[in-house]
Amino acid sequence: MENKVKLSSQDGLVLEVQKEVAIKSHLISTIIEDTGLEEEIPLPNVKFNILKKVMQYCEMHKDDNPPEIEKPLRSTNMAEIVDQKDADFIDIGNLEELFDIILAANYLDIKSLLELSCAKVATFIKNKTPEEIRKTFNIQNDLTQEEEQQIREENKWAEETS
Repeated sequence: MENKVKLSSQDGLVLEVQKEVAIKSHLISTIIEDTGLEEEIPLPNVKFNILKKVMQYCEMHKDDNPPEIEKPLRSTNMAEIVDQKDADFIDIGNLEELFDIILAANYLDIKSLLELSCAKVATFIKNKTPEEIRKTFNIQNDLTQEEEQQIREENKWAEETS
């Protein structure tokens, strides 16, 4: 039992994981250094289902540190950007779940997962028009036609292809 950590989620559910998995999170690692393994670690900003998913990622990488993701992204295909196992892990169609993973990775201070999940969001944006991006993320256009035209004029350089 001494090598297990009990993580208490926002919903009050407890997830028990190996210490070497949990310490992929700098937050959890710091808490363990300060308080040890006996106490349950409260994670009030993370839902149980997201915590399980995040710990799956940590389990996958307990023995390695994924390389930093090259920016700008060279493709919208995650398998061309990261290892296949990471591409499969982050292949999430549900944007709400993806954003929850981003928030959890940030809160738990797991840089590689934060990078991976943000890269996935970037693939939804890359090579898309503003209209396509608005549709993907359900963003209402609150600009008048005149304002939109003015912005396009001021930023013509961004739409030019070389």
